[in-house]
Amino acid sequence: MAKITPLEFQTSLSARIDNRVLLKREDMQPVFSFKLRGAYNKMANLTPDLLKHGVIAASAGNHAQGVALASQKLKCRAVIVMPTTTPQIKINAVKARGAEVLLFGDSYSDAYVKALELEKTEKLTFVHPYDDLDVIAGQGTIALEILNAHSEPIEAIFCCVGGGGLIAGIAAYVKAVRPEIKVIGVEAKDAEAMTESLKQDKRIILDQVGLFADGAAVKQVGEHTFKLCQQYVDEMIVVDNDAICAAIKDVFEDTRSILEPAGALSVAGLKAYAEREGMHGKTLVAIASGANMNFDRLRFVAERAELGEQREAILAVTIPEKAGAFKAFCQLLGNRNITEFNYRFSDPKEAHIFVGLAIANATEVGKLIHDLAAQGLNAIDLTGNEMAKLHLRHLVGGHAPQAEHEVVYRFEFPEKPGALMRFLDSMGHDWNISLFHYRNHGADFGRVLVGMQVPPHEQTKFLAFLQNLGYPYWEETQNSAYQLFLG
Repeated sequence: MAKITPLEFQTSLSARIDNRVLLKREDMQPVFSFKLRGAYNKMANLTPDLLKHGVIAASAGNHAQGVALASQKLKCRAVIVMPTTTPQIKINAVKARGAEVLLFGDSYSDAYVKALELEKTEKLTFVHPYDDLDVIAGQGTIALEILNAHSEPIEAIFCCVGGGGLIAGIAAYVKAVRPEIKVIGVEAKDAEAMTESLKQDKRIILDQVGLFADGAAVKQVGEHTFKLCQQYVDEMIVVDNDAICAAIKDVFEDTRSILEPAGALSVAGLKAYAEREGMHGKTLVAIASGANMNFDRLRFVAERAELGEQREAILAVTIPEKAGAFKAFCQLLGNRNITEFNYRFSDPKEAHIFVGLAIANATEVGKLIHDLAAQGLNAIDLTGNEMAKLHLRHLVGGHAPQAEHEVVYRFEFPEKPGALMRFLDSMGHDWNISLFHYRNHGADFGRVLVGMQVPPHEQTKFLAFLQNLGYPYWEETQNSAYQLFLG
């Protein structure tokens, strides 16, 4: 039923962290997730009479698809209770496997309670997503395949942890066969139910959980899974959303596949562990547990991946509000690649600039701030500021009534070093820049919005500047969006 998925060497990531990284490709299962293993194992072990009556599950994601496919294979009835908030694409995927879908409640908890009611009234068998010994054993077949595929030494195996079914099954098998291999669980920073439960030596209930890695977001881990993790799991690691996004990018660069956030948790934890331990030359295995990515999350992932990889820094810099100061600031940045630039005129004396910069490592930020301070420019590191990363970068701007004679143009700059300085050198010092917005989107050219204060009597000179610049441009001064929000 479930495929024997490959254990693939990750060339780029291995070279970057100086360890041998192997990725267990559970994202290549028919339902793009490991969940099929546990669901099928549970259902295949039911008696013919129980199968005849059918099964029921509560899920808004991968478990639902696993149960649906298993029921299709075993030719039994399957009812999946899903929250009313479930995206239509997931509902359609479950129905396509022949399962019945019942939408109920606003959350998984509501759907779970409803499923337990229907289990009794309709004499169905409930298939738990993680807290069932047959489900746990099914997930543990991943460990069997890993050890069969790689008989040489393995330092550690990393698993994402939600309710705990995956890591419980893998840890129980690994410790029985190869006890020297560490089994390490990875949770998202705002959904660390297993981490806290193991610390307190009891199953705790989180007040709330973050939903970015929704495939591994539970308020309380399973009773069976907790006991097995107490006995067999070596350590838990917690990573933030930026690290998860960086891990999604790492896997994409090696495989050209896009994991869902929960599916990339193990890779993020592997990287954090290798860095913390100063590890080199070891073999590390990560479980790519799923690839049911919501398409609308890709923009967020792309924005945050460079931050998670510590390859981008975000700074707030204050410079004098005078002609030429902007150009002087850019010169201080040297050959660094500017990834983002937001500025809007607001004060006749000071200008506050929101800037993103490509960096080689985190230590580079402190040196840059020191160098800017030496030139009299105050800079604040916003790289770890969640509000700035989520919201502020999109809100820099507003009306500027003091920006007299402002004209606004949209440009396409070639995406290469020196493009911005060429623009500033061509412009000279005659016109004050009153608005500047730029964000690198990985294309061959950058889209830039620039506001400049150009007196009417200098229009001819300004038009000549535009013609000689050589960059495509469009005037936006009369654009209704500009008039409403920026003019």
